[in-house]
Amino acid sequence: MARPLRFRYAPGGWSPGRLRSEVLQPLDDNLGATMDGPWYRPPDGYDAVRFEMDNGDIALFAWTDGDEGPTGIESGPGGYWIGNTETPESLWRTEKYGFSEVPYPVSRWAERELLAQLRMESPWLAPYDHLAWFFLPVFLSKDGRESTRSFFIDHAAGFPDATADEALQHYESVLHTGALDDDREEMAGKLGTSEQVDLTRMTAAMGEFNVAKLLVDAGYAITPEIEVTTGHSIDFRADPRGSDGAGGVLVEVTRPLPPARRAASSATAAIRETAKTKTEGQLDAHAGGVVLLVDCSSFPASAWEPIMTEQPEVGHRPAVVFRLRPDGAATGYQMGSVPLSLAEVIEFAADTESTA
Repeated sequence: MARPLRFRYAPGGWSPGRLRSEVLQPLDDNLGATMDGPWYRPPDGYDAVRFEMDNGDIALFAWTDGDEGPTGIESGPGGYWIGNTETPESLWRTEKYGFSEVPYPVSRWAERELLAQLRMESPWLAPYDHLAWFFLPVFLSKDGRESTRSFFIDHAAGFPDATADEALQHYESVLHTGALDDDREEMAGKLGTSEQVDLTRMTAAMGEFNVAKLLVDAGYAITPEIEVTTGHSIDFRADPRGSDGAGGVLVEVTRPLPPARRAASSATAAIRETAKTKTEGQLDAHAGGVVLLVDCSSFPASAWEPIMTEQPEVGHRPAVVFRLRPDGAATGYQMGSVPLSLAEVIEFAADTESTA
């Protein structure tokens, strides 16, 4: 499976002639390809071309006689390749770099080109600028371009009883906060790049975005993927704004599937079984100090109602069990002494346990 879009950096001198012989020719032989000028002017000091393949693949190549190079590379002449097609043999032994690891002018130019391509292919993304930019590395990936977009437009990003537009607007608002921008490539990559829609994986990934929005709206600054001494990574650290890192709370997220999509016989069994995979893994290994947030946003109202009535244990305390709708409304309950103030963003059941 191909990974999300990344650049390949090819040090050395490049020219249109070299590109025609070492890049265009093999692409044309295998797929049918053309090499033309880019849609947008390349950055000052760079030349650029755009490759379009007969099967719909695209690729970009920008080169220069000298820049600062990618992160960790000395300055000098070189070229930057990015695309969702096969890599020509002349570029096989080149190193890969993320969007934030190449010079900003190159990254920004490539994003303009690729976003224009994405909006041309999927015009329904046009109103959702931040979402399109954030998920660009998977929306135009070699293997996952169809599946990741289908997850949003055909499956409402995992929300039951919701339209695609409602789900898209919700995640546009989540990402518009900018809280996850610095971790864009890692977070976007959690959707995966499989050719088929993997509803289990993709829906679980969006649970982290739901929790991020709740924490930000509740007034916390968030940092994703916190490595702990056990060797595990915890999904978030939530710091009260202005605390300079003091009083941070570790947060792990899990998102159970509704009973209709798993072997569990009831909604309450479904959340217990899903939470068990966390409590018998990194949460046990970490020996406490982590709040478990159980995102039941995949549950239809009919499955959520008995959960709110029974308020089942999830095998870990402190924990918050909640269901979020695309309009931002959230309901839920708490177990144990939760060191997070979430009452302004989640409507807790009247008999739920109070926070610390």
